Amino acid sequence: MRINGIVHLRTVLPADSMVPIGWVAVGDPVRILPPEDHDGIWAVQKKLDFPGYVFGLDRPADGESLMLAISERFGRGLGRHSNDQQI
Repeated sequence: MRINGIVHLRTVLPADSMVPIGWVAVGDPVRILPPEDHDGIWAVQKKLDFPGYVFGLDRPADGESLMLAISERFGRGLGRHSNDQQI
């Protein structure tokens, strides 16, 4: 992988693969796409279900947002570390 190459969560990147600078690797089987190919990247990302996999949330209806629910879950996760001590 090159500098600023992106490998999306739940993507399987074979050992001999190369992600060019700034390009995006997504899916299984992997597709390596230029960053301006928003439609191609989204077509693969949508199937990977990031909000379901990471946050356990269903994808919202068109025009709705998950940001409030994601922020709440993420905040609770971070809050569990409020008493951590640096060692």
